Amino acid sequence: MAQPSTPRRIVAEVLRGETAFPPPVWLMRQAGRYLPEYRETRKKAGSFLDLCYNPDYAVEVTLQPIRRFGFDASILFSDILVVPHALGRDLRFEEGRGPLMTPMSVDDVVRLDRSRFHETLEPVYETVRRLRAVLPAETTLLGFCGAPWTIATYMIAGHGTPDQAPARLFAYRHPEAFIQLLDTIAEVSAEYLIRQLDAGADAVQIFDSWSGVLDEPSFASFCIRPVRKIVEKVREARADALVIGFPKGAGSLYDGYREATGVNGLGLDWSVPMSQAKRLQAAGAVQGNLDPMRLVAGGRALEDGVGAVLEGLGGGPLIFNLGHGITPETPVAHVEAMLRQIRAAR
Repeated sequence: MAQPSTPRRIVAEVLRGETAFPPPVWLMRQAGRYLPEYRETRKKAGSFLDLCYNPDYAVEVTLQPIRRFGFDASILFSDILVVPHALGRDLRFEEGRGPLMTPMSVDDVVRLDRSRFHETLEPVYETVRRLRAVLPAETTLLGFCGAPWTIATYMIAGHGTPDQAPARLFAYRHPEAFIQLLDTIAEVSAEYLIRQLDAGADAVQIFDSWSGVLDEPSFASFCIRPVRKIVEKVREARADALVIGFPKGAGSLYDGYREATGVNGLGLDWSVPMSQAKRLQAAGAVQGNLDPMRLVAGGRALEDGVGAVLEGLGGGPLIFNLGHGITPETPVAHVEAMLRQIRAAR
C-alpha cells in the first residue's frame, strides 16, 4: 500500500535554497488590528498579554489570517517582550503608547531571574503545539524571538525611542554589564526557540527591529555576535534548524550578515535597493521587501511595488513579505489584491 506523501511546506523549502514561482507569501503582523476578527478576539481577551498567554486566544488569532488569505506560512502570535517578562521584568501594554517596562539599571543585569522562564512561557509552547495540530499540513509554522539588541533597548529605556539613545549610552558607559545583558538574552532566547521547534515550529525568525541605529563596530558587537550565539546554540540542539534573520534598517551592513550569523534566510526591509537585494539573494533565501505603505495606499502604488519585487527577486529563493509589519490602517481589500497579483504571476 502506497504511503501518503509528505506535504510540501514551500516556505521551508525556500529557506533551504529552493526557488518557487510564484513565491510563497506571508506578512509580518499578519494577525493584527487590520482584521475585524482580530479586533473582536482582542476585546474578549482583555489585556494584550492575556491574548499572548492564553493558548485559546493565541491560536485563534494566529489562524485568522490563514483562514482568510491562505498564506503559505503562519507565525505564532506572541510578542518579543515576553522574553524579558519571563526573566522577571515588569511589562504592560498601553493603548497609544505600546509596551512599557521599568527601565533597567546596571545592578538589575545580575538580578535577572531565569528560574521561572520556561514556566512563564509554557502557554506559548502550548500554542505552538496546538497550531501545528490544526494548521493545514502544507502551511509552514514559524516561531520567533526578538534579537538581544532589540530586546535590550526596551529593557533599558522602558519603552521604544526613535534612536534608542538610552541603550546606546548604557552600552558605551557600562560595556561589561551590557555584554552580560546581551549574553543572558541570547542564551534564554536560544532555549526559547529550541522549545518552539520542539513544539512543532518548522522555522524561526529573529527580529532585530532596532539594528539600524548602530554604527559599524556596535552592529558587529551588539547585533551580529549575540545573534550568532543564538543560531549556534539552536543548531547544537537542532542541526537542521531553519532560521530567518531580520536586521531591519541595517543598510550596507546587511552585506555579510548571513555569513556572520549563520541564518538561512535574510529578511529585507523596504529600503534595501534591488541591486543589493539581488546580491544578497545570490547567497541564499531572502524575504521581503514591499513597503507597507504601498499596501495601505493600494492601486498603482501597490501594483508597481509588488511587480518590482517579483521581477527583481522572483528568479531566486524568495519569500514574499513586507519590509516590516502590516499596519492597522491597511484595508483588507488591498491584501486580497496583493495576493491575487502574486498568485497570478507567471
